[in-house]
Amino acid sequence: MRRIGQLTPIVLFVFCFAAVSNQACAEPKSRPNVVFILADDLGIGDVKCYGGERCRIDTPNIDALARGGLRFTDAHANASVCVPTRVAIMTGRYPWRFGKGHPGGAWGLLGPRFDPGTFTLATMLRAAGYRTGYVGKWHLGTVMTTRDGKVQNETNVDYTSPMKVGPPQYDFDESFILPGSLDMYPYAYVRNNVWQGEVTAQKGWSAFNRIGPAEKDFLDHEVLETFYREAESFIENQNSNHPFFLYLALTAPHTPTSPGKAWQGKSDLGVYGDFVMEVDHAVKRVLDMLKQESLYENTLVLFSSDHGAAPYAGNILEATPGQIHSLEQKGHYPSGRHRGYKFSVYEGGLRVPLIAHWPAVIHPGGKCDALVGLCDLMATFAELSDVQVRPDQAVDSISFANLLRNPNAIGARVNLVMQSIGPFVVRDGNWKLCICPGSGATGKYGNQPASEDAWRDVMDQFGKPVSWSDLEQAPFVQLFNLADDPHEDHNLAARHPDRVSRMIGLLRQHIRDGRSTPGDPVSESNGAINIHQRLPQFVRDHLN
Repeated sequence: MRRIGQLTPIVLFVFCFAAVSNQACAEPKSRPNVVFILADDLGIGDVKCYGGERCRIDTPNIDALARGGLRFTDAHANASVCVPTRVAIMTGRYPWRFGKGHPGGAWGLLGPRFDPGTFTLATMLRAAGYRTGYVGKWHLGTVMTTRDGKVQNETNVDYTSPMKVGPPQYDFDESFILPGSLDMYPYAYVRNNVWQGEVTAQKGWSAFNRIGPAEKDFLDHEVLETFYREAESFIENQNSNHPFFLYLALTAPHTPTSPGKAWQGKSDLGVYGDFVMEVDHAVKRVLDMLKQESLYENTLVLFSSDHGAAPYAGNILEATPGQIHSLEQKGHYPSGRHRGYKFSVYEGGLRVPLIAHWPAVIHPGGKCDALVGLCDLMATFAELSDVQVRPDQAVDSISFANLLRNPNAIGARVNLVMQSIGPFVVRDGNWKLCICPGSGATGKYGNQPASEDAWRDVMDQFGKPVSWSDLEQAPFVQLFNLADDPHEDHNLAARHPDRVSRMIGLLRQHIRDGRSTPGDPVSESNGAINIHQRLPQFVRDHLN
């Protein structure tokens, strides 16, 4: 066989022209399709490949996804509650940078959490030539058409007119959503900003029984199956030579615990296990459709959860404080080996499963121990799709694309800012600082120690803080070394005051600079934020 250098000029020209033409035709295929599946309130221990013997729920499809791909062990949501985590995912920015968002009504009537025109995952990928789709729980806020021209509420929405702001205004080509969670009215689907069906009923579901506007035929136990079909339809309609991005945001196992009829009674653990098994089924439906459409090899499928399991969830359909302990008594631990649940500063509320599956690139059965935040999806997708983002975009997002190819490589992220329902959490290497005593949660649903109880205890034992600087040292903060203390039992703040000071300084720098990634400072929309969030009033009363 002759080398290229031995070819005649005309043959060489034809060879090179063909090679360039083929490369141009194949270019879209070199960029992966992306499917991101986000569960709602799924604890890291609810998945067998993470929970091991402490998991009593069968999750064969999620486990198979991990066996065929890569399992991250130190992945975190940016908050232990729904909305802020979803903001961070969608924008690549810490959620507290956006402030309070736009006005709206209760629950699913929430106003937008950030302005239309904000740089989002869909904005970035759509500009790169991707077809963008969103299916499932939205919970990032909308602007609905109202009959009186006022801000949307339970009584004034015009469900016969399209929404003014929804996924299309954030650059999703196709969308099919619930405005909020499955236990948050209005209980109705919206396709491309158009309400589906007749929103003429008043309904409520188990758990909190929030009664409000609903589509007349809407049934809670049919929602996941409806979302599966919509996701399948989106994938089926894609062109194999044109990349696509699908964000599939499930509504489970968030309350109401409402498994479909086909899943009722499937789990030995009870109805909570049934619902998790139906979540697991999402992975099978997506992979089966990718295979059917010959899109399987070059599609990156990522599976995660928006935070840890809810302490009020379980086999009692009514939201019951602390009932998660009844699952633990049966040998199932939704938080795995970690402490705490949804709403808290502890790992059980913040550490989440993250599995990446991409047959064309990722070697099967891998495990990666690098620190990763869900806010990192934007930078990762940017690198994989060969998109350049501006310095003032995705200012808290760090790509982990290199870890997909080599899970033993050194990750680029070394620190991460998170939050509970209020207090900040800072990771720096294996060190974790919680800027509060106790769980950082009210304790209403089961997290312990409850925030106010913890504050009273430390004030009784060590005295009352009289200045803001008092709140930045032991015993008013908690410092853990997760390498030695994964259950966060030993507060080392008193022994390492310098480290506490450095980590608080790091948070302040990230606030001041308007970014946590390298680069010039950017304008910060919420730069006046106080790092001591949601202090009880009796604590504030003592401060200068």
